[in-house]
Amino acid sequence: MGDEAVIAKIKATPGQFDLSTDQIIALKQQGVPSGVIAAMLATASATAAPAASIDSPDWRVPHPAGIYLLKGEGAAAAMARIDPTTANQAKTGGMLGYMMTGGLASIKMKSVIPNAHARIHGTAARPEFYFYFDEANSSLSHGANTGSFIAGPAVTITSPNEFSLIRFDVKANRREARVGSFNIAGSKTGIMDKDRIAFSYDRVAPGVFRVRPDADLTPGEYGFLYSMSAGSGSGLYAGGVMSARVYDFAIGG
Repeated sequence: MGDEAVIAKIKATPGQFDLSTDQIIALKQQGVPSGVIAAMLATASATAAPAASIDSPDWRVPHPAGIYLLKGEGAAAAMARIDPTTANQAKTGGMLGYMMTGGLASIKMKSVIPNAHARIHGTAARPEFYFYFDEANSSLSHGANTGSFIAGPAVTITSPNEFSLIRFDVKANRREARVGSFNIAGSKTGIMDKDRIAFSYDRVAPGVFRVRPDADLTPGEYGFLYSMSAGSGSGLYAGGVMSARVYDFAIGG
């Protein structure tokens, strides 16, 4: 078999080769042609998986699953991973109006997350985000130890379309967002359409989505919210208040 056939086979078949300096010298001493060794080196280099990065601004570089904010420009650009927080506290507002109108006015249900400000800040009015999904598991929720999204048991998340972008009202030591309302006619649970901030996304690679708001964001506190479950209750609270996972960030400031 000629060298050309051996080289063609090496290029056509993925393989793992021991190509340490000592091993290359040993191959050469055994009479393996230089062209064959070069083909082995090229194949090993081409098939090596690139190392994952937590902050590389290049979306083509593998990142652990999660939501990232692209910050800065040029040499200063970097991805900032947004750690999630669980909003499982609830508040109500408008109780007086509800009572004064015999239940015609709505009581607002608000989801609360701790601290007045998010850890991750951006300066661009129309920031760019990247959602990295665990493509091998077809979801963002297969396990905490892998750095994946965790959305709750048996939940599959496959697209940014399953999130809502919202703005928080800032209080002294917390942030609040309306997640429902109820009155004598019934209840609504979830982010109201008028409270959602529109965004667009495109799939730039398998399991990787680029996300941008459709309009500029004014300075303030924001978050991508994924509703996990709705709590149950009785009486006025029969509609429940949902528990949610929030990927919070701030713009400006």
